[in-house]
Amino acid sequence: MGDMFRSEQMALCQMFIQPEAAYTSVSELGETGCVQFRDLNCTVNVFQRKFVTEVRRCDELERKIRYIETEIKKDGIALPDIQDDIPRAPNPREIIDLEAHLEKTETEMIELAQNEVNMKSNYLELTELRKVLENTQGFFSDQEVLNLDSSNRGGAGGDEAVAQHRGRLGFVAGVINRERVFGFERMLWRISRGNVFLKRSDLDEPLNDPATGHPIFKTVFVAFFQGEQLKNRIKKVCTGFHASLYPCPSSHVEREEMVKNVRTRLEDLKLVLSQTEDHRSRVLATVSKNLPSWSIMVKKMKAIYHTLNLFNMDVTKKCLIGECWVPTKDLHVVQKALSDGSAAVGSTIPSFLNVIDTNEQPPTFNRTNKFTRGFQNLIDAYGIASYRECNPALYTCITFPFLFAVMFGDLGHGLILLLFGAWMVLSENKLSRIKGGGEIWNIFFGGRYIILLMGLFSCYTGLIYNDIFSKSMNLFGTNWVNNYNTSTVLSNKHLQMSPNTSAQGVYPLGLDPIWQLADNKIIFLNSFKMKLSIIIGVLHMIFGVCMSVFNFVHFKRYSSILLEFVPQILFLMLLFGYMCFMMFFKWFKYNGFTSSQPETPGCAPSVLIMFINMMLFKNTAPLKGCKEFMFDSQPELQKAFVVIGLLCIPWMLLGKPLYIKMTRSKKGEHVKYNGELTGNMEVAEGETPLPTGSTGTENAGGAHGHDDEPMSEIYIHQAIHTIEYVLSTISHTASYLRLWALSLAHAQLSEVLWNMVLSMGLKMPPYTGAIGLFIIFGAWCLFTLAILVMMEGLSAFLHTLRLHWVEFMSKFYEGLGYAFQPFSFKAIIDGEEEE
Repeated sequence: MGDMFRSEQMALCQMFIQPEAAYTSVSELGETGCVQFRDLNCTVNVFQRKFVTEVRRCDELERKIRYIETEIKKDGIALPDIQDDIPRAPNPREIIDLEAHLEKTETEMIELAQNEVNMKSNYLELTELRKVLENTQGFFSDQEVLNLDSSNRGGAGGDEAVAQHRGRLGFVAGVINRERVFGFERMLWRISRGNVFLKRSDLDEPLNDPATGHPIFKTVFVAFFQGEQLKNRIKKVCTGFHASLYPCPSSHVEREEMVKNVRTRLEDLKLVLSQTEDHRSRVLATVSKNLPSWSIMVKKMKAIYHTLNLFNMDVTKKCLIGECWVPTKDLHVVQKALSDGSAAVGSTIPSFLNVIDTNEQPPTFNRTNKFTRGFQNLIDAYGIASYRECNPALYTCITFPFLFAVMFGDLGHGLILLLFGAWMVLSENKLSRIKGGGEIWNIFFGGRYIILLMGLFSCYTGLIYNDIFSKSMNLFGTNWVNNYNTSTVLSNKHLQMSPNTSAQGVYPLGLDPIWQLADNKIIFLNSFKMKLSIIIGVLHMIFGVCMSVFNFVHFKRYSSILLEFVPQILFLMLLFGYMCFMMFFKWFKYNGFTSSQPETPGCAPSVLIMFINMMLFKNTAPLKGCKEFMFDSQPELQKAFVVIGLLCIPWMLLGKPLYIKMTRSKKGEHVKYNGELTGNMEVAEGETPLPTGSTGTENAGGAHGHDDEPMSEIYIHQAIHTIEYVLSTISHTASYLRLWALSLAHAQLSEVLWNMVLSMGLKMPPYTGAIGLFIIFGAWCLFTLAILVMMEGLSAFLHTLRLHWVEFMSKFYEGLGYAFQPFSFKAIIDGEEEE
């Protein structure tokens, strides 16, 4: 109970390890995960520390592993899952073999990749050459040349002139990216002033880039020209547009022969590429079996050397000295890990651990399991608890799902949440292995027990509200009896039946289902849920104020109980606690529980109006024949409560500063602890004393006094604290009305969805209704899940979180500590997998 109620007690330890046993000892500590090391080399540059060479060596191994892993994923080879058999940190001697193996594998992969790129480049060039030869068959026909010659010479001349002109005509053939064709053609026209004739043909199938493997769409072209000067210009333009030029004979026979040779070479190259791919796949498949284990081993080795860089070497260079925070319950575990580390290397001199006194603030460590971890994360998101102050997560396990359920009270929607949470809990071993599920999935899965309890509590409140998908269940019948005959009821639409004469006793559980048919259902539920939310809110805040007493007692600040807790609880109880009491008293008095002749229900005064009059010392004239107050001594009692409540304000404002001033005048000198001034510090029995300036116990849950502050600052601090508490008490009480507002909104949205969607299908004619109801029911389910379960559930979750963070925890929780972050291999590996 002590560990759950507040953070665990920590001890600052100093360990002395022999250099030959340092690696194995730190490895054992990393497996236990219960030690947070401190850096004793803060003034030393990172690159000048003792084990920086080993860290760099591990970085190089990680780089090689990442490269090989990238190649494996590129080939689509699955890596085995080793969550059930995680290897331990390797021996430094074993890492030499691993280093050689990775070096060999990386070199082989680089050579294979380079050869593959070269062969694919050759394959691409041969493919482009084949496409050029195949697509330019029609470019060199006699008719094509005749047309070209006729267009250039105006159609004049005979066959002899054409033949002479053909002899002087040159051409360039090649391949260019399709998106550059238009710019390429325009540039050719400009440099030749229209004296270049360009023929092009788009390739139907894309070609693959040898380096990236991305598809490339290309176009085959042939440019006809005259003269060597123009030829040189065309080649320069081709170079500028990254066009590939290929030899292309003008003779048809030569082209056919060249195509055959190119196809033969392509088949041979394709065979070589296939064999290279098979060899690469075999190598990667062999490496992939051990790669995850190697990766974890290198990560652990790097973490060990990084941790050893935090140690300090003694003067004789024969011992490593380290300091660490350890939970006192785990001191024997740490001692055993050091012994195992020394025994693993056969060290004759054992390592030992010393607990040292300190005035530093220890880290906060709350030991959790898979059930409480989600609730603890909700508290830590507000702020890490100060060392040894009360931990609200213990009570949040119940209050959080309950307040959520008050706003989300529907048996049907709660059952959906319950089933979803139960599925994640029952399948957690399988679902925990899912990687890459996204941040949203990780949040849902991390809070699976929260969702389970929220669904379970929502089913309970839905049963109390008697609400399931906006309908009521007739479990116990109804206690409402009609005392009039049928003709009277049917003829008088405005007939109202008094509860005192129509209701027979109290309904066994929840609300009577007859309210589902009543016209004043919303009026009754408004009053019921609004008063219920105020009562729950006041009880929640009273519990929060009472929690501060445990902090005061634990840190031996007994004066704060009288000067802070007593006026705070009196102010809250005499005003808002009294208002809740009047709600219960009104229910009892005007429903026949206090006497055989109950008061007239119409004479029941409004609790809200009564509370306002109480605060303003006013009176409201009652109705004729009624009483203003519920009992005779109520006005005097209310005045006394208000006066005492107002006196609590100066009590909170001046009590603590005056007490500090009196204490200072009586105590002229400070108490010394460990040779340093610590002020008037009171340390709980068995606790490590905390330093001046750390989290304060004068506020609920800290550990430093105000003896080092001037009195003016103490008065200002206490004035702010008092004003904040008085005003927040009023605003926080009103803030709990969100329980009523969201519950009402949820119920009304559910009813609107039923009446405007599903009831339409139920009212359709029999034959068409069968098909229509199927479609409408699907839409109703979609809207129910999307709006009422997900959106409304998220809204209720956020409002519940705010009620705990602001309205509840602000009464006693400071959250000014820092988290205990132990050196743990599991945390390191899990953290890198999440990233």
